[in-house]
Amino acid sequence: MSNHLDTFLPAYSDSFGYAYDNNIMLNWYPQRIMALCTEEQSLLELGIGHGFTTNRFSQFFREHTVIDGSASVIAQFKTQYPDNTAAIVDSYFETFDTDKRFDLIVMGFVLEHVDDPQTVLQRFKHFLAPGGRCFVLVPNGESLHRRFGHAAGLLDDMMALGSGDLELGHMRSYSMQTLTAELEAAGLQVVRKEGLFLKPFTTGQLKDLNLSADVITAMCTVGIDYPELSCAMMLEATVAHS
Repeated sequence: MSNHLDTFLPAYSDSFGYAYDNNIMLNWYPQRIMALCTEEQSLLELGIGHGFTTNRFSQFFREHTVIDGSASVIAQFKTQYPDNTAAIVDSYFETFDTDKRFDLIVMGFVLEHVDDPQTVLQRFKHFLAPGGRCFVLVPNGESLHRRFGHAAGLLDDMMALGSGDLELGHMRSYSMQTLTAELEAAGLQVVRKEGLFLKPFTTGQLKDLNLSADVITAMCTVGIDYPELSCAMMLEATVAHS
C-alpha cells in the first residue's frame, strides 16, 4: 500500500494546482487547535501530508506522535524539517496500535482518503485518554464557492469529486450533515464546529486578485463561524457516553 500512497506525492508539492488553498488552510488550522489546547497535552496526529501542521504542532505540544503510511512523504518531511522532534511512526492507520493514550487526536484531511472512515474513527477513539478530544478536518463539498458554481450552472453536482480531489487521492466528499453523521456513527459526540477559509471564488480568481495577507486572514477568521460555507470544516468530538 505504501507504493500506492506514494503515487499522490506530486499533489503535496507547491506545483499542485490547489497549493494556494492548501497553504492557507494548513497554516491556519494548527493555530486554531493550539489556541484551544495547552502545550502540556499529548497529541497523536494522523498523516504528515504537506508537513506544515506536523512541524507546527511539534514545536508546541510536549509530546507529539505522527503516523504516516507513505515512505516518500516521511522522507520528504525529514528532508524539509531535519530538526523536527515529532515521533514519526511508519504505519497504516488501519493497523496502527499503541498502549499509549493521548489527550488529543488530530485527523487533518484524512477521512476523505481512507477506504473505510468508520474503521479509522472507531479504532482511534480508543487511543483517547479519558476526557480526550478529537479534531477532524475535511474539505467541504458544499462550500460557498461550490454553491456559487452550482447556482451558475458550472457545477452539476456539488458533492462530486473534482480533478484536484482525484489528484490528492480523495475517495469521497463530505457536507456538514454527512460528516456529523459519520462521527456520531462511530460513537463520537460533536462538541464544536468551525469553518476553515471562507472562499467566495475559485482558486484562480483569488490568485488574480492578489489579496493581502490581512484579507486572507480575515477570510479565515470569519470562516470560523460559518463551517457550512467554508472551504473546509473542523469538528471537535469526544467519546460519547451511553
